[in-house]
Amino acid sequence: MNSQVKISKKNIFFIGLMLFSLFFGAGNLIFPPELGQAAGENAWPAIIGFLISGVGLPILGVMAITYVGSDDAEGLSKRVHPYFAVGLTALTYLTIGPFFAVPRTGTVSYEIAIVPFLEYIPFLQERSQLALALFTVLYFAIVYFLALNPGKFVDRIGKIITPLLLIVITILLVRVVVGPLGTYTAPTGDYVDFALFRGITEGYLTMDTIAAVVFGIIVVKAIKDLGLTDQKLIQKTAWKAGLVAAICLGTVYTGLGYLGAISASEITTSGGAEILAVVSGEYFGLMGNVLLGVTILFACIPTATGLISSCAIYFNKQFPRVSYKKLVLGFTLFSAGISNFGLSRIIEFSIPVLSFIYPIVIVLIFLAFLDKLFGGKRSVYQFTVLFTGIVSVNEGLTAANANWDYLFWLPLPFAEVGFAWVVPAVIGFVIGLLVSFMRGK
Repeated sequence: MNSQVKISKKNIFFIGLMLFSLFFGAGNLIFPPELGQAAGENAWPAIIGFLISGVGLPILGVMAITYVGSDDAEGLSKRVHPYFAVGLTALTYLTIGPFFAVPRTGTVSYEIAIVPFLEYIPFLQERSQLALALFTVLYFAIVYFLALNPGKFVDRIGKIITPLLLIVITILLVRVVVGPLGTYTAPTGDYVDFALFRGITEGYLTMDTIAAVVFGIIVVKAIKDLGLTDQKLIQKTAWKAGLVAAICLGTVYTGLGYLGAISASEITTSGGAEILAVVSGEYFGLMGNVLLGVTILFACIPTATGLISSCAIYFNKQFPRVSYKKLVLGFTLFSAGISNFGLSRIIEFSIPVLSFIYPIVIVLIFLAFLDKLFGGKRSVYQFTVLFTGIVSVNEGLTAANANWDYLFWLPLPFAEVGFAWVVPAVIGFVIGLLVSFMRGK
């Protein structure tokens, strides 16, 4: 029977590496060094927090897909309502696509692969906005042509570049451990008193937890393609593959966080991309910047192509009258336009949206694991998401403008550490249980 097929440890390992490569975007490299620099002496609790949301939650998101047995990205959210599923999934694709993640690949490539060399071109160094515009035109022209026919070319680039990028980062991290540039500095901002919780919310910026809903489908398909059909065996295999991915991600993020923290006393620059470029230049000179820049540039292009393509496929299914090619063109042009705002502005724009969407996705993930305990009652999903959503809307508004904090005039528990939604979510869960019980009677 197919359900009794045994998957070798080698296959599990490679599925884990595949999952790691899906999550391990070059854009994610910029957040741990920035976190480490700001956290300073409190870097380790901050890094632990980042690992919770940047590694733990994404892996749980993938596992949640295996638990609900879904074959599409709307599987989790459909349990609330079909219309809600379409809305949340569409927002998810736009967030990890043309709104934020795809433009970020362009600006990260620019910051690391181009900016360190602008000093050799005085004309462009004095016109940084023009340099960024010229770069994004070329970068997204390549992404557009690849996304029209992604095929095996992008996959092959990814399989070559991802390991190469990992090797380059590993060499850099080993050099940092052997001969650190400086020492820890005093923590700043929320890292002084709430380093762990600030680290968790910083992990939101990777966007991997919301992307896990999409990646989970890929993992399940990869496992089924090896011959497994039994749901419990699929879950068990996914857990093992997830552990491989988690170890790889955790190691890289921890090393990069340490890099930012231990270099803080010697580097005045801020921003993860700049920190990586400066540290690489300090250790390996001009050639170090060249190798890091080229590797990250070629790692970002397949990532952007894959995200544009997946977004176009999803929206083409929702709106068949709009062709795949037109969607690719529209998403590419939009991404190029957003990229010209610069990396810091893109991150700034993304925070309100992520503050809104992350609590809802986290709640859906945990409900998937608890599903059997309450019999999958829709009212539990609905009330939990409703109460969470009301607070997360306020969190998003507040993140956009502190003066917009008008939905709640009374302080909620854990609000000071960014988790005002937790207690309302629990209340919604309990109310949903009561409603389902009353309906049952």
